[in-house]
Amino acid sequence: MANSLETLRAELQDRFADISIKADIAYNELTLEVPTAHVFNVCQALRNRFDFSQLMDLCGVDYSQYGQADWETKQASSTGFSRGVSKGIYKEEVETQRFAVVYHLLSIKRNQRIRVRAFTEGEPPLIDSVISIWSGADWFEREAFDLFGIVFEGHPDLRRIFTDYGFIGHPFRKDFPLTGNVEMRYDPEKQRVIYEPVSIDPRTLVPKVIRHDNRYAN
Repeated sequence: MANSLETLRAELQDRFADISIKADIAYNELTLEVPTAHVFNVCQALRNRFDFSQLMDLCGVDYSQYGQADWETKQASSTGFSRGVSKGIYKEEVETQRFAVVYHLLSIKRNQRIRVRAFTEGEPPLIDSVISIWSGADWFEREAFDLFGIVFEGHPDLRRIFTDYGFIGHPFRKDFPLTGNVEMRYDPEKQRVIYEPVSIDPRTLVPKVIRHDNRYAN
């Protein structure tokens, strides 16, 4: 497997020598990081020249809080709640672009898989659609648009797919409140569904670690 991935990486680096790409192998998987401007051409070449005929998945990623703990543990002791974060996992700061689109491709002919990642630019984040390369990208791109607000230029019908038409925001963004922005209910007087400001107070819960459990006592 390792030799096969090394060969594929060498082929990709030779084919895209004129583009600033990164090709890394980790955990027996090859990841190709591509500049946003070249995503469409690279994906087209991966299908036509390298036989990656199937798009298995496409998803968005928000790196805005990458490398940060979900709760503060710097002043916590080495016992109790502080076990919720493993020592050394999180860094103080990780500088990176915020949004990325990740493509998981399969080549049946080569019996190989590859991951392609491209960071988007601007706000709203923009990237080219790959529907004309893999038609199955249609709903995947709508999902990333709905949940992350990533706009796929060239998509023929880019609209929400999970949330309703009156939904505010994009729920998979890291800065989206867990309680949401609005809540809806049926109003018997108006005889329709109405939206109101959310009434739940936001709060951060720290996992409770039970160190001693009599069920497992010797």
